[in-house]
Amino acid sequence: MDSRFGKGFITSLTLICRHFALPPEQAFYGAADHLDGLVVPDQFRGTEIDELVTRLRKRIVWHQPGSGDADEAHEIIRILDRLAVEIDRALGIKDPDMGKFH
Repeated sequence: MDSRFGKGFITSLTLICRHFALPPEQAFYGAADHLDGLVVPDQFRGTEIDELVTRLRKRIVWHQPGSGDADEAHEIIRILDRLAVEIDRALGIKDPDMGKFH
């Protein structure tokens, strides 16, 4: 059966990133739909990546649209940035870095 909102790890993270590329007041609408298909690979269970995904889920699910959108969106973007670096590190990149101009 096909998923309606995507399924996978990087796939779901990419779909969530698309939401947070929008202005904060629009970012949260529909973002939680992509959490159902977000699957943490077994090799990342119990790691910093797993913890960051848990924090990401909580931030998105607990957010009330219209209430602190900008602050919450900024925090979610920070979590997504940290996830990207940690995934690179787990894949063997020795010194992943978001750079100054991300």
